[in-house]
Amino acid sequence: MRSATVPRFRSARLGRGWYLAAVLSAVLAVGMCLLGWRQADQADRIAAHPVRTEGTITQLPAGSATYSAVSYQVDGQQRTAADLWLPEDAKVGDRICLEHAADDSGAVRVCGKRYPQPAGVGLARVSVPVALLLFAGCVVRIRRHRRATQAFRLRTRGRGRGARISTTVAFATEALGDGMPSITHGKRSRRRRRGGRRALR
Repeated sequence: MRSATVPRFRSARLGRGWYLAAVLSAVLAVGMCLLGWRQADQADRIAAHPVRTEGTITQLPAGSATYSAVSYQVDGQQRTAADLWLPEDAKVGDRICLEHAADDSGAVRVCGKRYPQPAGVGLARVSVPVALLLFAGCVVRIRRHRRATQAFRLRTRGRGRGARISTTVAFATEALGDGMPSITHGKRSRRRRRGGRRALR
């Protein structure tokens, strides 16, 4: 029982791991697709009716958790765009040319650039195919795991039935072996008694 339970536990844990990896890869692929689609949509809207303005760099990226920030003014309102493309020698307080969509001042990009956030688009282009390949690999592994689990269950059932049949046969043989001598002994004793009576007569 212990040897059968341990592989079953390992198999269940392995199957959950592949399911979790498939879900995470699917979520990553969908998220990166949405990011790329949003960037492409904003780029198309800006290119349709671009409005030029001037922005000021207020923050530079200082690590993986921080992004650049550029503030600009549209219709008397101060707005901020994050993670835009900036030149390598950019400094806080530098002025930079921007253009935004006429119908959406939040869709803004640096002049001369196609996408508002080129780094995000590049990340989406790389991560989406990788996530899809990972998801496909997880699906293949999950199917193989299901087939192996079904085969293991069939083997276990067959062994269980064989063990039950052999146990039943063993019990029946043992019972017959124990009962036969008493039955035979009883018949012999009756015959002897009848023969003895006839001899006495």
